[in-house]
Amino acid sequence: MSRLFRLAADRASGYRQSLPDRLVGTPFDQGALADAFAGPLPSVPSPPEQVLTDLLAAAEPGLVASAGPRYFGFVIGGALPAATAADMLAAGWDQNAHNAVTSPAAIAAEAAAGAWLKELLGIPPSASAGFVTGCQAANTVGLAAARHQVLADVGWDVERRGLLGAPPIRVIAGDERHATIDRSLRLLGLGMDVVEPVPAGPNGAIDLGSLREVLRAGSPGPTIVCLQSGNVNTGACDQLREACELVHRHGGWVHVDGAFGLWAAASPATRHLVDGLELADSWACDGHKWLNLPYDSAFAFCARLDVHAAAMSYAAAYLVGSGGTPAGADLTAESSRRARGFAVWAGLRELGRDGVAELVDRCCALARRFAEGLTSAGFEVANEVVLNQVLVDFGDDASTDRMVAAVQADGTCWVGGTTWRGRRLMRISVSNATTTEADVDRSIAAITRLAT
Repeated sequence: MSRLFRLAADRASGYRQSLPDRLVGTPFDQGALADAFAGPLPSVPSPPEQVLTDLLAAAEPGLVASAGPRYFGFVIGGALPAATAADMLAAGWDQNAHNAVTSPAAIAAEAAAGAWLKELLGIPPSASAGFVTGCQAANTVGLAAARHQVLADVGWDVERRGLLGAPPIRVIAGDERHATIDRSLRLLGLGMDVVEPVPAGPNGAIDLGSLREVLRAGSPGPTIVCLQSGNVNTGACDQLREACELVHRHGGWVHVDGAFGLWAAASPATRHLVDGLELADSWACDGHKWLNLPYDSAFAFCARLDVHAAAMSYAAAYLVGSGGTPAGADLTAESSRRARGFAVWAGLRELGRDGVAELVDRCCALARRFAEGLTSAGFEVANEVVLNQVLVDFGDDASTDRMVAAVQADGTCWVGGTTWRGRRLMRISVSNATTTEADVDRSIAAITRLAT
């Protein structure tokens, strides 16, 4: 086993060290990849070292250098060295982080890391923290807590009685919300049609005047309002203080989808963008984006631990250790849970408070460098660059799509495409801890070369 684990660690380390020089979007043959993994299931056991060798040979031609410094798609960060090593230990320890009986260390790590996260993000220290897989799960947990409380306020126990016959719930959200909000509403039985959309302002943040009108227009009753920190296209953040105060005057619950934008709170330079976030009732945030933790890592916070647990927890006679202070599986939709708290704890220890702030500031500065360089090259930047997102127009939709495809095929860097305000645009997301000014300049040069 020692030889096997050393082989895996050596190959993983070699791969990570190669990332600065690798082509980011390498061409691949999907059929050849499928064939490499396919074939009949062996009827007899195989030596583990041979299995690992075969896996390396099959997988490596199809790996994307998304952990590298010039991958600017989908708001994907890399994975910090200490966090990666901690995740390798977590796999070796093979802990079930259900509760403090199944893994005392895993639950202790989550408790410590959760407190640090709340301190960095400006979330009240009394709030709960559930460690989930991604912001889809975090949004679902937050909205489940919201569903529980707004119905409990009118005397309806949704966990026991379900939604049939329940008082109707209003769900208000910006028309530029992330699509995971809609899927969470589907999973929670509320459906997408329940959403009352609110127009966005020029850069994608919710329009406060329109929010006020939508709140006034509906009948009073159970109300959930979804706000956003970090528009998926522009990076814009809703005015949380004013919006939260407005919603609470109407008796509503505020959920904040802050997949990457909530990290603005960790830097004095960007904290003003999320002013008032502590007034919300629940928050969703990713760790594997801007915090550069290994996949999969995200957090669901709720201002009230009792509400969070009421919406998500369950009990059974055989579950030794359940029934105490809610933790672990009580705050997520999973019972058998990977001990992802070790990597979170290690990543935060590696960076420290100042390191997290510096990471946020550096990515924002590099995004501005992208915008300034591409503007100087004659291209149009379509958004106000407030965080780490840059949108670029190459003249018309067809030209932009050709440019995105050309950049992906070239391999110097990787960027995505999106549609915003009816226009096809190149979408650049800067969120990797290893990205440098040289990486940005090299990418700008490649984009300019391909455009000409």
